[in-house]
Amino acid sequence: MTLPFDHRVQAGQLLGQALHKYAQRPDVLVLALPRGGVPVGFEIAKAIGAPLDVMMVRKLGAPGREELAMGAIASGGIRILNRDVVTSLGIPEKIIQNVAVKEQQELERRSHAYRGGRGFPEVKEQCLIVVDDGLATGATMRAAVAALRAKAPARIVVAVPVAPPSSVEQIRQEADEVVCLETPEPFFGVGRWYRDFPQTTDQEVKDLLARSREKSRR
Repeated sequence: MTLPFDHRVQAGQLLGQALHKYAQRPDVLVLALPRGGVPVGFEIAKAIGAPLDVMMVRKLGAPGREELAMGAIASGGIRILNRDVVTSLGIPEKIIQNVAVKEQQELERRSHAYRGGRGFPEVKEQCLIVVDDGLATGATMRAAVAALRAKAPARIVVAVPVAPPSSVEQIRQEADEVVCLETPEPFFGVGRWYRDFPQTTDQEVKDLLARSREKSRR
């Protein structure tokens, strides 16, 4: 048992060890979900010698309970809904659409901030390791996997330090492989399983992406 993790860096290092079979392969790309997944993804990319980029996804927070995902959106017009949450809270489609429009704007802002003029990397027939700092409902990761699947990669591997067993089982049905270090239950949220869990800033994301690109050029 490794819980709680000290911080995202340690969690990424441990995942990098767990993903050693993908080391030094020219067809592997690490895609991290901003913002918290980027420090984790950076350590994985460094450990296995793979390039790092970001996969733009935004959670759709339930009205009045924004930490609870009623769904998620991803680049490419992908929208995933958590029907259990939507039904139990009686959330109408109009509210979902309003939240989705707002989050689409933030998705586009972050995409420009993190990539500048760089386009999305070519992922067709590549092995993609999709990373976050943990899963709760799994809605954002499901949206990311759906958006990437449409781009015809050879393989999608979801890698997270911690998640509830139910979310892992759901993601297993959609990804080709799931690597999750710990599956505590009851779960209580991702931040519960880290000693140090600060908000990752836009500047930290940009700095880590720049550092990873510099390593790849050497």
